[in-house]
Amino acid sequence: MARIQILELPTIYRESGDDETPFVLVIDQVVDADSVHEFLANPPGLREQIGARAVLIFDEAVEIPANEVPVDPSGYPLKIRVEGDFEQFRAQVQDEIRKAQAQMTQAVNGG
Repeated sequence: MARIQILELPTIYRESGDDETPFVLVIDQVVDADSVHEFLANPPGLREQIGARAVLIFDEAVEIPANEVPVDPSGYPLKIRVEGDFEQFRAQVQDEIRKAQAQMTQAVNGG
């Protein structure tokens, strides 16, 4: 059974005045390429109507890494939680507070 995938292109391929991400439509695992060509030809201009820069058709599977979803050992989509390291940030904020307090003290003391 044929698959339809979207391959997003870099924004440098964006046409002027276009805010949408440019993409290529990838159809793979096609058994009967003639029927796919016929489908894409009717109605005329289907590629333009959906906004694809191109349509690529393959008879074998084409894996697009950006479309892969990492899964855990059970086969469920893997969720990743990213936590920031705020220790260095905290130290920077405390240094800035000390500098501001020193400037205020100096200004109050007329120095």
